[in-house]
Amino acid sequence: MRTIWWINQDYHDSEFAKRFPNFTIACKADGEELANNKMNRVVKLTLNDKHYYLKHYFRAGRNLRKYIGTSRARREWRNLRHFRELNIPTPEIIAFGESRIPRKCKPGILVTKEVSNTDDLANLARNNDPRLRDKDWLLSIIKQVAKYTYTLHQNRFVHNDLKWRNILVTNTKIPAVYFIDCPAGRKALWPFLPRGIIKDLACLDKVAKYQLSRTMRLRFYLEYRGIQRLNKNDKRIIRKVLAFFAGRE
Repeated sequence: MRTIWWINQDYHDSEFAKRFPNFTIACKADGEELANNKMNRVVKLTLNDKHYYLKHYFRAGRNLRKYIGTSRARREWRNLRHFRELNIPTPEIIAFGESRIPRKCKPGILVTKEVSNTDDLANLARNNDPRLRDKDWLLSIIKQVAKYTYTLHQNRFVHNDLKWRNILVTNTKIPAVYFIDCPAGRKALWPFLPRGIIKDLACLDKVAKYQLSRTMRLRFYLEYRGIQRLNKNDKRIIRKVLAFFAGRE
């Protein structure tokens, strides 16, 4: 068995590096458990008053991906780095590791630093947060999410899980947006890119249709496209977005 353990060079002398010098020890990390399922577990670590999120993938993916192809941890590591290259805010990556076992599952780990004073949009929706009815605050969020989503799509990248729970916003008067959790994202070739774009937009609208007015949802699309009015092609795209999850909710 061969293991890989990479630590951000800015953290080589940190308490994190001292506590978790290799992949095997990191797999045994103990902290506040936030999630635990067949695919992965998520643990919140606190070291010297700094908080980190350790995501431990038990396998590379579903079906054949458990045995062949890139591990889920590596895909997310690459994707978050790609976001930064595109100037899309995302949590700082602290460490990445994986175990390479031929013809077997590929467990992996990704560690990110906590973005302080934030909440995810899905949690705001569940709690009926009044900011979702604050026009100025909401427009700021809409413009940022639209800009970052358009940037991904212009670079032929589809997120594949662009849901409200995967978007962080800062609890500040002028909010900042961060994209998180993207193990399923990938560059898409032309035959698959249009459907991937529709899926991303539909994922965003899945909660938006219950939380936002039709005017605000339209405003998001106009911001995303950088236009003032819809044309026939835009209307066709919107119909596909609205129909994407029909009968599957």
